[in-house]
Amino acid sequence: MQHKILVVDDESDVNDMLVLNLRAAGFQVIAVADGAAALTKARSDLPSLILLDLMLPEMSGLEVCKVLKSEPATRHIPVIMLTSKAEEVDKIVGLELGADDYVTKPFSPRELILRVNRSLRRGKEKTPTVEKMTIGDIVLDHARHEVLVKGEPVELTATEFKLLALLMDRRGRVQGRDRLLNDVWGYESIIDTRTVDTHVRRLREKLGDTASYIETVRGVGYRISEATPA
Repeated sequence: MQHKILVVDDESDVNDMLVLNLRAAGFQVIAVADGAAALTKARSDLPSLILLDLMLPEMSGLEVCKVLKSEPATRHIPVIMLTSKAEEVDKIVGLELGADDYVTKPFSPRELILRVNRSLRRGKEKTPTVEKMTIGDIVLDHARHEVLVKGEPVELTATEFKLLALLMDRRGRVQGRDRLLNDVWGYESIIDTRTVDTHVRRLREKLGDTASYIETVRGVGYRISEATPA
C-alpha cells in the first residue's frame, strides 16, 4: 500500500521541495499551507503521517498537533514537526503533546525521508516479546495494542506504546538513552537524547501512580523495576 503523507507548511518553496522529494520516494502527498486546512485534510484523508511546520499563520503547529492528538480518529497518526533552531522550547512542547519526532530546518531531503520511513515502520514493528505483559497494575496487551492501568485503558501514541513495551520486556535492566533511541526511534547515531526524556515524562504522566515503576538511573537512562514500588 502506498503511504499518504500530509505536508503542512506556509512557505511555498518548502512545500514544493517536500512534495517533489516525497513523491520521488514513492509516497502520495497532500500539501496545505495553514493549520485549519491541515485539520480538515487530516480528518477527511487520514494520512499515514503528517509533516507539520510549527510556525503557521493563525493556528500554530502546536495547536494543530494538540487537536490531532485529542481526537480518536487522528491521535495515532505519526506527526513529525518541522522546526527552526530558534524554536527549542516549542520542540519539547510538541513532543509532550504527542508528536513523534522533529526535524530542524534547514534539513536535507534524504534525512527527512529517512525520518519518515522510520516513523512509519515504528507503527508497524512488533517488539519481540510475549503478547501480554503485567507489572503491578500495568497490563500491556500486544494483540489488542492496549494498555490498562488498574483496569482502565490508557491512550498511548505508537511511540509511547513501544517505549513502554521495551521497558517492560527488559524489566530490571537499565536501558541507556542511546539504546532507546536506536530500539524505539531507529536512530543508529546519537542525536538529541532529550527526545527520550520527553517521551518518558509524557508516559509517566499517563501512567499516573503506576509511573513509579519507571526508575531513572542518573546519567544512564531508565528501567522498569522488578519490585513493587513502596
